[in-house]
Amino acid sequence: MIRQFYEVPGKTLTLNPGEYLFREGDHAKYFYFVRSGQIFITKFAESGRVLSLRLATHGSIIGELPLYEEVPTYIFNAIAQSPSEVYAIEFSTLHSWLEKKPSLAINLLKIIGVHMRKQHSKFRDLFLYGKKGAIYSTLIRFANSYGQEVDGGILINVSLTNQELANYSATARESLNRMLSDLRQQKVIDVIDGRILIRDINFLKHEIQCEECGREICNIE
Repeated sequence: MIRQFYEVPGKTLTLNPGEYLFREGDHAKYFYFVRSGQIFITKFAESGRVLSLRLATHGSIIGELPLYEEVPTYIFNAIAQSPSEVYAIEFSTLHSWLEKKPSLAINLLKIIGVHMRKQHSKFRDLFLYGKKGAIYSTLIRFANSYGQEVDGGILINVSLTNQELANYSATARESLNRMLSDLRQQKVIDVIDGRILIRDINFLKHEIQCEECGREICNIE
């Protein structure tokens, strides 16, 4: 589905780690496709807390929400977590192509539909099961996105600080630390060289009544 959009005239941008693709409140002009790398999608609160919503990777779309707004404005921040490359298409250009090519419009609806299902499943876990649901489901999503089968379980093969994990879970770091400590004592998880090893992912799934919606939906992207 993504490949067809590279036929639309646009430009390729490269980002260094820590560089912003756009900031919350910026005038929105471009629709982006991630070609490589990892880009944090975050929201900053006035209190200084950070909510990390996604870790966009190859094939992810960014900046789609203001596409048809009268005064388009980005409502999140997009920050490169690693060297990244994105394909940028101006809204006006994309509008004209969508009008001329119904198949392109259908593809975009499919992509946004999957994206909405991902977000709805995250909200389900957060609102139905509170902090536990947020943390457990975040671990499951990272396992689905970056998990590597190893002896003893699933290794989340990406470096995450406890603060970053707390940001994804909309949880204070202190609460996250306590829950991770409890999970380690129960031998559900372990930490190896700074990476989390999930020893019993079925325990996490059972605790949040996992609906087994599949990796296409249950991921951190």
